[in-house]
Amino acid sequence: MVPYACRFAKQSGASTTLRLFAISDLHLGFGVDKPMHIFGDHWAGHAEKMQAAWDSIVGPDDWVLVGGDTSWGLTWKEAAPDLEWLGARVGRKVLIRGNHCTWWPRGSGVRDKLQKLVHPSIHMLQANAFRLDDGTVVVGSRLWDPPDAPWAEPEAAKIFQRELGFLQQSIDAGKALGGCVPGSRTVALIHYPPKYTDGRETPAVQMMHDASVRLCVYGHLHGRDLKYGFQGDANGIRYVLASVDAIDFRPIPVELA
Repeated sequence: MVPYACRFAKQSGASTTLRLFAISDLHLGFGVDKPMHIFGDHWAGHAEKMQAAWDSIVGPDDWVLVGGDTSWGLTWKEAAPDLEWLGARVGRKVLIRGNHCTWWPRGSGVRDKLQKLVHPSIHMLQANAFRLDDGTVVVGSRLWDPPDAPWAEPEAAKIFQRELGFLQQSIDAGKALGGCVPGSRTVALIHYPPKYTDGRETPAVQMMHDASVRLCVYGHLHGRDLKYGFQGDANGIRYVLASVDAIDFRPIPVELA
């Protein structure tokens, strides 16, 4: 068995038609008192809107990339109802940590323990990789605020370097699954934006390029900050901002560049 890697390819090895969706920053709060309408009227009843849209769009064999900040819960007990909601949604999901995911401490050992607690349709991505039915390989990391950003906190450099290490571990696991090489179908699922509309790029961009990533899905940004997240094709990578308030609270279909 390949360390920190999981396979989901069909036994025949034959390529299948894969529908891939993306959504990020669900910010559910079934286990805590965190009303979202305080961030704008468009957030009122957002869980119900997401559920109706998700279950009408996504099929049972489809994959959904979920870009972190799923729950406001600080502990597993508080987050569990939100993870149950996610597990009840149609399709298979790849889930990463966000900056608010304190219920999910770092470390592959913790990830493996939590993996046993979540619904089997949820596959937790941290320092590992997944191979989907058509050979697409998903890698990723939470990342953090770039240390040179004006809003970065003093500890940003240390946290960011650690997250780059997680990304490299994920890429290494992806290579073991046949991804992260030229010609492969490789997707990166990241929480923080790796590339900004002002031209700024974090080191994650070069790492993704070196790993032959063709699609990068990210979130984290909301409201007025949505304009800072780069979207579109650049140097062979397609960037998609999937924060729920940017995509009308519904999973969006995504394709590789």
